[in-house]
Amino acid sequence: MDHPVVTPIRETLNSDIGRQFDAVAGETDIPSGVASTEFRLEGITDEWLDQLAEGLTESGWVSLNVSDHLGDDLLVALRDEVRILDVTDAMKKAGIGRGADLTQDRSVRRDRIAWLQGITPPQRELFRCLERIREGLNRRLFLGLKRYEAHYATYQSGDFYRKHLDSFAGRASRVVSLVLYFNEDWQPADGGELQVFNRDNQDEVCGLILPEMGRIVLFLSEEIPHEVLPANRARYSLACWFRQDEVPLPL
Repeated sequence: MDHPVVTPIRETLNSDIGRQFDAVAGETDIPSGVASTEFRLEGITDEWLDQLAEGLTESGWVSLNVSDHLGDDLLVALRDEVRILDVTDAMKKAGIGRGADLTQDRSVRRDRIAWLQGITPPQRELFRCLERIREGLNRRLFLGLKRYEAHYATYQSGDFYRKHLDSFAGRASRVVSLVLYFNEDWQPADGGELQVFNRDNQDEVCGLILPEMGRIVLFLSEEIPHEVLPANRARYSLACWFRQDEVPLPL
C-alpha cells in the first residue's frame, strides 16, 4: 500500500503540540503526558458485537453510537491526532485506485488522509478495538477476515466523495468497511452526511448519517454504495477496512 509520508512542519507549532505531532507522525518518542493515558474497552461486549453482525446480515450495514463502548477519552485523543495532522498540512490528498492506477480526481473526492501505523497510545488502543471487532465478526459470520488497515480523513468546507463502493465485487480484499466520526456538536446544516444506498436498489437511499462524535458505521465493502455529501465545515473521521488477504497486494 502506498502510505503517505507525514512530514512535520515544526515552525508552525508550539513546543508541546510539536512534540505530540512528531509522535503521531512517528518521528519521536511519545510525549510523557500522552504515553501515561490509559484507555479501557470493557464496552466491547458480546452483545454489542452481536448487534454489528446482525446489522450486516440483515441489511448489509449498521450505524451505532459507540461513545459508551470506546470511551470519551479515546475518542477525544483520536480527534486531537487528526486535528494536529490537519492544521499542520500533514495529510495528503486522497486518490482513487492502487499503485500505477492511483489517480487524484477532485471531481470524485476531495478529502485528505493519513494512514495509521499504531504508533501512539490512542492508535494502539484503537487497534485493540479493531482486532476485537475482526475476531467477533469472524466468529459470528465466518468472514475469514485476516487483517485491517485504517486512515484518518479530513473534509474541509466544500469537500465531498461521490457515490462509490469500497471494493470491486469478487476481489475478496476489503470485505467490511468501518467509519468512525470525531465531530462535536455537528448539525444537519453542517452537511457532510454519509449517504448509504440500498444494496438491492442502488438508486434508493436507505440511510443518512450525521458524522457526529462517537458515531460508527459498519457496512459490506463490495455491496453497499455510499457517498459523503459536501461538508460545510471541517469534518474529521477515521476509515478502516477489514480484509481477507494476508498481505498488501503488490503495487
